[in-house]
Amino acid sequence: MSFASDYLAQLDAFAAAGPLPRVRALHLPPALSASPETNKGEFCALELEDGSLGLSYVLLDDTLARLRAAGDNLGLVGANAMALARRYASADSFGKALGFATANALTRCLYDRAGFVPEASSDSIGQMEPRAGEQIGMIGLFRPLLGRVLASGARLTVVELKAELAGEAEGYRVTLDAADLATCEKVVSTSTLLLNDTLDRMLDQCRSARWFAMVGPGAGCLPDALFARGVTLVGGNWIRDGAGFVDALTRGESTSPFSVKSALTRDNYPSFTTLLARAGKKH
Repeated sequence: MSFASDYLAQLDAFAAAGPLPRVRALHLPPALSASPETNKGEFCALELEDGSLGLSYVLLDDTLARLRAAGDNLGLVGANAMALARRYASADSFGKALGFATANALTRCLYDRAGFVPEASSDSIGQMEPRAGEQIGMIGLFRPLLGRVLASGARLTVVELKAELAGEAEGYRVTLDAADLATCEKVVSTSTLLLNDTLDRMLDQCRSARWFAMVGPGAGCLPDALFARGVTLVGGNWIRDGAGFVDALTRGESTSPFSVKSALTRDNYPSFTTLLARAGKKH
């Protein structure tokens, strides 16, 4: 079973428990606004009729260009959210992004119905607390996070898919070989693994790690299936002001004033089963 199938099975159970809101809109970043330093322009937001928002990375392949070109022809307004979420299991990055954003919006809907608010994250590097001499792994080059890791005196290995980034850098090494993660004691990863079909392969290389944090705006999914696969922390963005967040996203501005970083672990997450039961009582 893949993470996508596990995740969608949970959402099917949520859908079976009662009516779900339909899709209200898809919000896209403006063209040519992408910034890896701030996450601006890298994510879309799928909005449900109850205001729930779900995020997904849109810079894989030609996803953003296709979403922009399709425009209103996508027919999303009023669409069945669960049917759209199932596209997360599709093979193409375009369908995956749409489906994943919708699935994440349904997760936020469940959280709100259950009265659950994730704990705020204490830092931006998945609370891994790097220490001098430790071997740290990073999946995806998070330039904004480099300073925190390197300042600790830890040794850093970055695994990338982009060949042009490979090589030695000041204080760290970028490699294309995921096997180099085998010696890492702690790992922080981008949530893009959930879209590019590398999740299980990367986790397999990190069997020796005692801490594996998956962080990023797209990590707004139900974490149960990730915890079952060995992920230690799932850190996403908890949106506090939906209207402000959407306005900033579509303008290509920072969405940070309208959201807070969250951190889910086995200890502070009540489980999908518990949330579903709570949502049923409140709804």
